[in-house]
Amino acid sequence: MNEEEVMKQLDALRDGEIQELHVRKEDFLGFQPVLVRREDFKHFRGVAGRGGNFTYYYTETPRS
Repeated sequence: MNEEEVMKQLDALRDGEIQELHVRKEDFLGFQPVLVRREDFKHFRGVAGRGGNFTYYYTETPRS
């Protein structure tokens, strides 16, 4: 997953085009640095799943 793909998926999640974003363990190391550079980083909530996979959600209220 390249940076452009990550940004598109995060924008789609933020804009409500998708309700959740699944990130495979194999893609996480390329995904995470792009996510933390975003200004709205604290609006994304990641939930760890089995096998090292994650599901991300967008929240209207940023976490502290």
